[in-house]
Amino acid sequence: MKAVCWYGANDVRVETVPDPKILNPRDAILKVTSATICGSDLHIYDGYIPTMQPGDIIGHEFMGEIVEIGSEVKKLQKGDRVVVSSMIGCGHCFYCERQMWSLCDNSNPNAWMAEKVYGFSTSGIYGYSHAFGGYAGAFAEYVRLPFADLGTIKVPKDIPDEKLLPISDAFPTGYMGADLCNIQPGDIVAVWGCGPVGQFAMRSAYLLGAERVIGIDRVPERLQLARDFAKAEIINYEEVDAGEALKEMTGGRGPDACIDAVGLEAHGTGLEGVYDEAKQAVRLETDRPHVLRQMMVAGRKAGTLSIMGVYGGFVDKMPMGAAMNKAMTFRMGQMFGQKYMPMLLDYVLKGEVDPSTVFTHHLPLTEAKHGFELFKHKKEHCIKVRLQP
Repeated sequence: MKAVCWYGANDVRVETVPDPKILNPRDAILKVTSATICGSDLHIYDGYIPTMQPGDIIGHEFMGEIVEIGSEVKKLQKGDRVVVSSMIGCGHCFYCERQMWSLCDNSNPNAWMAEKVYGFSTSGIYGYSHAFGGYAGAFAEYVRLPFADLGTIKVPKDIPDEKLLPISDAFPTGYMGADLCNIQPGDIVAVWGCGPVGQFAMRSAYLLGAERVIGIDRVPERLQLARDFAKAEIINYEEVDAGEALKEMTGGRGPDACIDAVGLEAHGTGLEGVYDEAKQAVRLETDRPHVLRQMMVAGRKAGTLSIMGVYGGFVDKMPMGAAMNKAMTFRMGQMFGQKYMPMLLDYVLKGEVDPSTVFTHHLPLTEAKHGFELFKHKKEHCIKVRLQP
């Protein structure tokens, strides 16, 4: 089959690789009909995620048709059309039973790698390095699905892929970001990053009862989409100081909740931006925490900081004094996909949210490299790329 393989920073290639096989009776094989490049895939593309190996198949946001099932798969049949959670959960451990699927104790066969850095292992993730299980990713014609009954949701066959595909990762990530904010009536929520996850976080904040939502970015088309799709007020941080603008827009109090939908490659301005890019380039810090710093300072006293942008390792120069003395609450994590996917599918089927709005480019799998370049550099007004094997 054809698959997108990683060979180093900015080096992905479409190659012919062996087809996946059933390895465990709870496995299924999926024929991928659509996949999409996620913002966290860019961290791999740019070489910031450790434990990648040349030839690894990448990609974790996808859907398709079941073509083969293991002997212990009970809920799926050949021909079922499904959306797949990017997080792999066993369904029976302490965390899965509590709907914390990305913290699964049993789905990461390389748990020892994550334990060295994080103290404990997280779940396995499709196509996201050997520290997260070394699973083959979804930028391919076929993919093996471990714990297939638990990581998939059946979807109707008469709805286009692009309306359902974000339920795999971007939509539940954004929704969880808003859900962690414990939004109360009248709350003002600020979202850093108006890419796909940010768009869904803003839209979800309204679904959960926010009175006002403010999107922060620098790319004109992303800010415009925040207005049109998410119905948010906007701040272009290259034109005004985001912190000062938020104070003015909230009567001097600051937003009740702040959501980071950017992560480890956040763009900074001025001396701070130069400092972090230089330190990251020589690996004196692994992540650029511009957004984290801004949220700690800009959020209101006793406010909530929800972190859904991916961070891989270590950050520098954090204003912990501000966060501690303001009694802020931090909530964060890889998304609990299986918890949210049924609810989000219901929103789509009822016509309350059209996730296809975030897609600007549709490319064949063979043009994955071009898709990464469009997405990374925001060329041709790119917001999200759908890949079709």
